[in-house]
Amino acid sequence: MMPLSYAVPGEENVIRRVGGSPEVKKHLENLGFVVGGNVKVITALDGNVIVKVKEARVAINDEMARKIMI
Repeated sequence: MMPLSYAVPGEENVIRRVGGSPEVKKHLENLGFVVGGNVKVITALDGNVIVKVKEARVAINDEMARKIMI
């Protein structure tokens, strides 16, 4: 397992765990980051990542990306 922030752009990954406080977990879940779901890093720039999750593109910062384990 590794944080989403270390994922290779263009590679499809499966979310294994979502960490953080209950509020952060709920926020990420609302964005589509659920255990067992697929996520693909589109691009990473200065620690911020743009990912494709559930047919939508979402931008998250490095702190959030480190809470999502793939």
